[in-house]
Amino acid sequence: MFFLYSTGIRIFGLMIRLSAKFNHKARLWVQGRKQLFEILEKAIENKPMAKRAWFHCASLGEFEQGRPLMDAFRLEHPDYLIILTFFSPSGFENRKNYKGADIISYIPLDTRDNAARFLEIIRPDIVFFVKYEFWFNILDILQQKNIPHYLVSAIFRADQHFFKWYGDWPRSVLKGFTHIFVQNEYSAELLEFVGITNVSISGDTRFDRVVEISSQAKQFPLIEAFSKGETVLVAGSTWPADEEILVKYMNENPGKVKLILAPHEIHDSEIQSLISQSGIAAARYSTFTEDQSAKTSILIIDSIGLLSQIYRYGKIAYIGGGFGAGIHNVLEAAVYGMPVFFGPNYGKFHEAIELISAEGGITFHNYTDFEKKLNHFLEDPSKLSKSSAASKNYVISRIGASSVILDFIRKNSIYTQSQ
Repeated sequence: MFFLYSTGIRIFGLMIRLSAKFNHKARLWVQGRKQLFEILEKAIENKPMAKRAWFHCASLGEFEQGRPLMDAFRLEHPDYLIILTFFSPSGFENRKNYKGADIISYIPLDTRDNAARFLEIIRPDIVFFVKYEFWFNILDILQQKNIPHYLVSAIFRADQHFFKWYGDWPRSVLKGFTHIFVQNEYSAELLEFVGITNVSISGDTRFDRVVEISSQAKQFPLIEAFSKGETVLVAGSTWPADEEILVKYMNENPGKVKLILAPHEIHDSEIQSLISQSGIAAARYSTFTEDQSAKTSILIIDSIGLLSQIYRYGKIAYIGGGFGAGIHNVLEAAVYGMPVFFGPNYGKFHEAIELISAEGGITFHNYTDFEKKLNHFLEDPSKLSKSSAASKNYVISRIGASSVILDFIRKNSIYTQSQ
């Protein structure tokens, strides 16, 4: 099985290298791994700390999920060298200057040779994988060397290969984790059903992170001027299918809300297209002035990294992706206490399902459904207030996963017994 897996990994790497000729993200993926081992060796030599903790995140979302745990680990163990790796360029490029880690790198392609060399260079004393990313060669070597390694904020579904008749080999790798911290009881039950019992229900560290972000209270004077005295709908990480609905609503319901729109893609052509589709005044954030506030109904955020803070200016949120592969982060909006709207493709997102049950999440199937449900909230202040409180309470009631994980490791892990 390892031979077949490694062969598949090599084919995957070849495909990325071929696509790098015409795909920017693939090109970053390839370029970021050039001389990776040499760069790591030099970085390690320059930071000769005795103990090392390795945190791995697939991409930016997993980094935000793992960050509260990483920050808490840093506070508790300042003597550790913290190594942070990413698989995706969207994670590495956005967080390569993160001050909470000592060394930040891509993870190498998971061939047997690469895995062995990588682990020989970083020599971790403890390892954390955030949510998923099962690189079997790396995991196998960690298990052979008895290096404590944990899967945190994990979530499992019955349709995953771990739970199929042909899943013996991937299940054996899961069993090798020192411990698995899952988000919910259903995930724990799935694992128990296939004989994996080294599991605890800790919750999701993303709740810790969004509460931390909301407490930072950064100010954006131009957005504040745009929003002052208005009912604002903040739409985040939107795709064309979402934007079609939002722009149509604004055109057909003038004056009901102001819209802050943060598209997932901020290419100039897409933003110009959005502005041209709007029958009412729309403006780019990058060129917006306070004098435009009164006459502007749609403010398009054409900068990255602002969304999680901008939700604070809304009364209602719209999360994009629900008409595509799946919705984006609902918690970033819910923490500010507002109803959170999203399209029908949310079934893989446990927090969205729970938010609906808590009456803080609202799903819809098309424009007519969206218009009806949004107007119902706008015309019924008591319903808006109730749903807003439900969203806030849902998030606050679930914080603390990072503490649960560290408490368990402190009491049970080999690495702490020698402290």
